[in-house]
Amino acid sequence: MITKLNATSIMVLDKDEALDFYVNKVGLEKGQDIKQGSYRWLTVRVPDDPGTEISLEEPGPPVHDEATAAQLRELITKGALGGLVFQSDDVRGLYETLKARGVTDFTQEPADRFYGTDMGIRDPFGNAIRILQPKKVAHAAKA
Repeated sequence: MITKLNATSIMVLDKDEALDFYVNKVGLEKGQDIKQGSYRWLTVRVPDDPGTEISLEEPGPPVHDEATAAQLRELITKGALGGLVFQSDDVRGLYETLKARGVTDFTQEPADRFYGTDMGIRDPFGNAIRILQPKKVAHAAKA
């Protein structure tokens, strides 16, 4: 039986640039940074939530041959390899914080939806990031 998600990956073109963006601009924290031969396992995570980490993966050896890596780099810059969705308790406040930290690639300013408030940004490589503030749902009183 699967009990939780431990790690997920996002493809980036430069691990150090990705680490800087996700930590110093988005506000995540550095997780693991382990060198295994030519491979570097580098993760970030939501602060105070060590349960799930995001592996920052670069196309190339030892995982990909050069032809595959070249195709992946092209797809990354097109934003075609998925992305991340985070939750926030204050999307509008976070929007202002991200602007102050130098984030400029907003794909959507905060907008109210039936499910809550959300916004969109792209990382320096083209990956989509959505940030959602779920709508508070009133609970029925119980007698």
